Amino acid sequence: MLTVSVKWQKKVLEKVEVDTTQPPYVFKCQLFDLTGVPPERQKIMVKGGLLKDDADWTAIGVKQGQRLMMMGTADEIVKAPEKGPVFVEDLPEEEQVAAVGHTAGLLNLGNTCYMNSTVQCLHSVPELKSALLKYPSERRNEVDQTSHMLTAATRELFNELDKSVKAVAPMQFWMVLRKKYPQFGQMHNGYFMQQDAEECWTQLLYTLSQSLRGSSSGTSENADALKDVFGIELLSRVHCQESGEESSETESVYSLKCHISHEVNHMHEGLKHGLKSELEKASPALGRSAIFLKESRINALPRYLTVQFVRFFWKRESNQKAKILRKVDYPLELDVYDLCSEDLRKKLEAPRKLLRDEEGKKLGLKGKEKADSKDTDVKMTDAEGSSTASGESSKAATLSDGAPSDKEAQLTGVYELVSVLTHKGRSADSGHYVAWVKQENGKWIEFDDDSPIPQREEDIVKLSGGGDWHMAYICMYKARTVPM
Repeated sequence: MLTVSVKWQKKVLEKVEVDTTQPPYVFKCQLFDLTGVPPERQKIMVKGGLLKDDADWTAIGVKQGQRLMMMGTADEIVKAPEKGPVFVEDLPEEEQVAAVGHTAGLLNLGNTCYMNSTVQCLHSVPELKSALLKYPSERRNEVDQTSHMLTAATRELFNELDKSVKAVAPMQFWMVLRKKYPQFGQMHNGYFMQQDAEECWTQLLYTLSQSLRGSSSGTSENADALKDVFGIELLSRVHCQESGEESSETESVYSLKCHISHEVNHMHEGLKHGLKSELEKASPALGRSAIFLKESRINALPRYLTVQFVRFFWKRESNQKAKILRKVDYPLELDVYDLCSEDLRKKLEAPRKLLRDEEGKKLGLKGKEKADSKDTDVKMTDAEGSSTASGESSKAATLSDGAPSDKEAQLTGVYELVSVLTHKGRSADSGHYVAWVKQENGKWIEFDDDSPIPQREEDIVKLSGGGDWHMAYICMYKARTVPM
């Protein structure tokens, strides 16, 4: 890879890498990291004039060791006044993050909105951050090099997002993602192609699950970190009506599928369809292939439940993934009790009764003073091992007298919506992806690449489809738990 030096003001940046397979905008993002000068403010002198974002490196003819000159001013840091009120802009950057109530956006590096929206949704999971913090810097033998690099890059990117209010350029993460999964590096006419956000989500979670398995200093504490957070165990009954054969099987998945048809108007209906399928396989009894019906039930629940709307299908006529635009409503609170196995339902009964009782108490205390209700209510925890923004674990439940309890937080089968990944457009490989994430303060933020925009909760459930506007593609729900 070529390296050049860049003269900017009185500084000379030595050995700056130039990847000539990528558009110059990516090079400008690197300089943004080094100088703080935003890409749109950079004027880089090259042969023939100024370096354009979409220029052809071959035509420019940059040579090894060449010195380039850049003009442009970095974002100025507002100096704090000697006296008077302290404004948000005057605070250190980490304090600004706390003050504004949300973390940074991500620069689009060229059709990378699918990646940015995936990262923003997963970044909102404190338990994932906590697991990444425990990940060792040195690679273990059972983890391949690219998986280790991608896991480490994810950790570093999450840290950058937590400490910054300015847009972050995810250069290192993107480079390693393409190295691990080359399909995300596909190009067309010199530009990186749009990719499927669900594929990025699935591949990234798979890599993290492999790397983080047993990564906590050789102990079993973190033996299967991501399975506890995202893993769903399905118990399936597979039977053939023709031969009467029947068997059962279990499998672990990281998301439930919401199938969409003319009969489906709500997520719950789509989930029921997704838990049933037909498959053709060999029948020993018949001595030939036969149709088997597979009916699945949830046998173990995660702290975070991911639901993917199956909106895309392969259209032979156009040779691309076409999109189902049908409107499918989804709730702010999802109850999956009726999708669970009999054994799991029995385990959920006591926690669910306690949840109903506590909600009833809160409704009954509406007329009392707020201070009294805060002191007398048994506080509900969001998830076992719920975490702060920095990823610190806080497993203890809280009793009515304010003293910590040694009770374990139990799942109830009830979940609250915490993030939505939407797609706008007609094809999975085109259009635009955006993340809508609920913050710890209860407010919703729309992360449209580098632009975080506050949104109202009532507008989040309107992303249900039915037109060309943003529509939900992946929903992530957080478990409501009770201390028992």
